[in-house]
Amino acid sequence: MKRNKRERQKLLVETIKETPFITDEELAEKFSVSVQTIRLDRLELSIPELRERIKNVAKKSLEDEVKALPIEEVIGEIIDMELDHSAISIFEVQQEHVFTRNGIARGHHLFAQANSLAVAVINDELALTAKANIHFTRSVNLGERIIAKAKVSHIDSITGRTTVEVNSYVNTELVFKGEFDMYRAKK
Repeated sequence: MKRNKRERQKLLVETIKETPFITDEELAEKFSVSVQTIRLDRLELSIPELRERIKNVAKKSLEDEVKALPIEEVIGEIIDMELDHSAISIFEVQQEHVFTRNGIARGHHLFAQANSLAVAVINDELALTAKANIHFTRSVNLGERIIAKAKVSHIDSITGRTTVEVNSYVNTELVFKGEFDMYRAKK
């Protein structure tokens, strides 16, 4: 159903407020208009592009929270974090992340996103990966967006060793899973 511009822009603002990480392509499909129309609407409404919205949310809420490494060293953009509990990051697969002959993302980028998220979720000044058990469940392609979700599943009360499970998705499809055994400084 076609909507007039005013209606569409009102719904666009509401949609982005509810789901701030929605892409222009997804918005265009939702409103049955072109991507260019969505971009023009965003420009008119002073709504930043997805990448900027992600950065703004991450910087506001996480700059002082991540302890184990500088926020700029995390691979991907952290969008949610509760230390020693859970974290979420988003990574956009671009040309420099793929093999040129087939457009498939190099595995070390998926691993780096998951591993740095496992380090970042640790509530300690020092966190290092002691061991990782990883599994790639499908290849990821150029232009896809990987959402990594880390969850602290166990903290050893004596050694402080922490187990972090990370599952990475493209849309709702699991593309990577890993269990990271993390060393942390004793308190």
